[in-house]
Amino acid sequence: MSSKLRGLVLTGLAALALAACSKPAEVRPALWLVEGPNGQKAWLFGTIHALPQPVNWHSAKVDAALAASDRLLLEVANIEDDAGTAKAFAALATSPGLPPLAERIPNDLHDELDTAFKQDGFKPGELDRYESWAAALMLQNAAMAAGQSDSGNGIDRALVRGYSKPVEEFEGAAAQLAIFDQLPEPAQRALLAAALREAPDEQSEMRKLEQAWAQGDLAVVDTETNAEFLNNPELRNALLLRRNHAWSARLGTDLARGKHPFVAVGLAHLVGQDGLPALLTARGYKVTRLQ
Repeated sequence: MSSKLRGLVLTGLAALALAACSKPAEVRPALWLVEGPNGQKAWLFGTIHALPQPVNWHSAKVDAALAASDRLLLEVANIEDDAGTAKAFAALATSPGLPPLAERIPNDLHDELDTAFKQDGFKPGELDRYESWAAALMLQNAAMAAGQSDSGNGIDRALVRGYSKPVEEFEGAAAQLAIFDQLPEPAQRALLAAALREAPDEQSEMRKLEQAWAQGDLAVVDTETNAEFLNNPELRNALLLRRNHAWSARLGTDLARGKHPFVAVGLAHLVGQDGLPALLTARGYKVTRLQ
């Protein structure tokens, strides 16, 4: 999975001319209402975890949903605890006796690895002690930073800053990182190879997905998500399918207990036949697109 998709799992904002605006551009991300037969209600809001600039994602419909909800439900509740996330990453990311990173990628990607190291400021051998998934994420994060995508502008962080009621989580940072850590080595190496292979087109693809998110364009996100995981069903199962099914079960329990959560997760979790709207519809809930 490349960093372009991580922001939605895990929009020509250029066309919105954000960098030239003193006032944040207005965007309209996708929003759904979930209703049950006994008055159960929840809202599903598609987020993006990093953006080049702050945007104005508020609308009358989003603000009304936030006001009517009784809790905010995110992938990670302590989304702004960067030190805690770094600690969780450090606890999982390295292992002794690993082969050099250059031996864990296809031979035809050695030039791409050298280029990535030079562009991202890594010294030769610096990532050899890191497990393949961790090295892939570090390279992707460096590429995102070079492309001016900043997690500080992520919508999940903005939601936490402005929400006064309880904030809960599906997973937490440590559990999310454990998903990568528990991948078998071939899947980890596929992740690493994808990070290198897709690097030249990464910035333009990220801008495309940012535009799709901003406009609530589910078709683009669904197409990109399917293409991303086409040749790696194991990654799809680990990063999307199993999580979506676990989250829909959690939501079913919460709704049965009378909770009214505003659910904000990466937009890639909300599209297609395995997205949360479809899974909740299959559970018997009425799911209506509001925005």
